[in-house]
Parts: sequence; structure tokens; C-alpha cells
Amino acid sequence: MSSEELIRKWRLVLGGANNDGTGFQLDQHDLQLDKTLEALYDSDRKGGLGPSSPNVSRWLGDIRAFFPNTVVQVMQKDALKRLELTQMLFEKEMLENVEADVHLVATLMTLSRVIPDKTKDTARQVVKKVVDELIKKLAQPTQQAIIGSLNRSVRNRRPKHNEINWHATIQKNLKHYQPKYKTIIPETRIGYGRKRSSLKDVVLCLDQSGSMGTSVVYSGIFGSVMASIPAIKTKMIVFDTAVADLTEELTDPVELLFGVQLGGGTDINAALTYCQQIITKPTDTVLVLITDLYEGGNADGMRKRATELAAAGVQVIVLLALNDDGAPAYDHANAQFFSNLNIPVFACSPDKFPDLMAAALSKQDIGLWAAKEDLVLKK
Repeated sequence: MSSEELIRKWRLVLGGANNDGTGFQLDQHDLQLDKTLEALYDSDRKGGLGPSSPNVSRWLGDIRAFFPNTVVQVMQKDALKRLELTQMLFEKEMLENVEADVHLVATLMTLSRVIPDKTKDTARQVVKKVVDELIKKLAQPTQQAIIGSLNRSVRNRRPKHNEINWHATIQKNLKHYQPKYKTIIPETRIGYGRKRSSLKDVVLCLDQSGSMGTSVVYSGIFGSVMASIPAIKTKMIVFDTAVADLTEELTDPVELLFGVQLGGGTDINAALTYCQQIITKPTDTVLVLITDLYEGGNADGMRKRATELAAAGVQVIVLLALNDDGAPAYDHANAQFFSNLNIPVFACSPDKFPDLMAAALSKQDIGLWAAKEDLVLKK
């Protein structure tokens, strides 16, 4: 990088005016870029990037012209937080120009009850675009991981030809190798489990407090994908101070996400109590509780419910987050209590979730799996 280019970049970082010690003169293109950055990062204003809403729309167009999508998403998020640009989501024209991502969907879910009717259709289109992209990315690995684990979890000792697990069969019959014929006599055949409906049950129990927004988005996507797999029966429970069963909405993830009301308090005890009531096959059920474990209800009751579920044979997993942002703030005392029950507690990224579910459904030790994947929380 030349010294001139280096000074140019420092000038853009410093922002000019009293902060600028470079004396570097920007060209017209860089001046426009500088004003775009200044509107967001050098402004003490709240509620806007200019005196009228069209300026916000123009600013959205500018940042898309100057920066790649990943940077645009960061700047949009910063604008919503720093300048309280919620009106950005109340104007159809602006919403159409916003670069859609998971964080924006979470924000729309938070505001879903107050978005004007004229904008709701556009908001749904934005959510649908993100949902479709995520399903395209996540559906195949999720289905492959889960179906593969289920097919292999139940061995069939009298398989038909198309059900034979050749790798396991060869290993089992190595002692029957015939040197003369250079082959193995398969006295014992091992097959994959025959397909049946509802081999396992999965309950996704989601904390819908405001801090869990992106986790709820990903959970809704994964829930919809798993609901399409006949071998497992998936239920979707969301909670704040009340509990709602959204299982019927799993066939339409957009409607499911708009059915979530982000914000409010947290009653994990009530959620676990409800989950207890709907679990009919404890030893064949995986309960994924997605929460930061800050209990606003009955903490003793929550711990009692968790103890009862674990004792009944339910495979309980606590995810402090299901997103790419890493581990959030969480209640360390409650996390330790769950860990003492041998209930694994960690944050998980979306790309790891299919393998997590595959491991859980095949009854692997999830604590060891998480450690291998370096997902265990550092104390």
C-alpha cells in the first residue's frame, strides 16, 4: 500500500474537521463516502440521518453503493442502535432498500405488533427472502445428518439387500475371510434400521425475550426443516412470561416467526412444566432449551422441573444461543446447576446444529461432542 493510500484511509477513519491531522484532500467520490460514514458515526443525533425520511432512503442506497453486503448489514444494525432509526422499518420504500439479514428479521419480529398495515406485506416479503435463503443453506445438511443418524441408530439383523450396512457387515465377518476365494462369508448381516414414523421426538423450547432474537430466527428455520422429516416428531414451544405452542405453524416458517413476540419477561419454569406435559416418550425425546437461563419466574421450580426431566430419561440440552454471535451473557449459577445434572450447557452456531441434533438423536454423549467441537463454555 502506498503512503498516499495509507494517508487517505487514515483521513476517512479520523473523519475530518477537528479530528483530522492528515491535511489530505478527498476527491468527490471519497467525500460522498465520508459524508455517509459521518452521518452514522460522527453524529450525536437520535432518530434520523437527516431532516426528512427520504434522506434515510438515500443513505441506505449510498451504503449499498460503497460497501459490500456484510459491511452494509453491520452499518444498518449500528444505525438502528445508535440513531434509533426504527422509522426505517415503517416506510415501504425504505424497507425495500434494506439489505435483509437475520438481525433485520429479529428486529422486524420485535416490531411486528406496531408495523403499519401498509408496510406489513413488505416486511413479510423481507422475512420470506431471508427464510428462503436460510432454508436453502441449512435444509440439506440438517436432513442428511438427522436421517443418517436415525437410520444407523437401530440395527437390523435380518436386512433385505437394500438395507445392508456393508461396512458394519464386513467388519463383523472378518473372521470368516476365505483366503482361497479372497472373499468374506457374511454369516452375520447387519442392516440399517427400517424406516418407521416418529422414531424420536424433538421439543424445541425457545426463550423469546428480546436478547434471543437471532436465536429464535434460526430455531424457527431448523424447526421447520425437522418437521419435514417423518422419522422425527418436532414440537415448537416459545415462552416469555407465558407459554405458546407454535407446532402447528412449523409448516410455514414465515408465519411462525411472525407468531413470535420478542421482548418481555422470562418464565423458564412455566415452559419446562408445559414441555413435561407434552412429552410422551421420555427416553426417546430430545428437549432443546434455548435460553440465557435468566429466570424471571420460579427459579426453584425451574430447577425441580429440569431435575425431573433428566431423571425421566429425557435428553435435555441447553443452548445459551443459536447464532453466529458467540456465547451471550447468561446466568452462571443456573448454568452450573444444569451442568451438575449432566445437562450440557453451551452456545451453538447454526452450522454446528445439524450435527448436534444427529448426535443427540443417536444418543451420543453431547458433553463430549461439544468439547470435541470446542463449544464448551470457558469458566
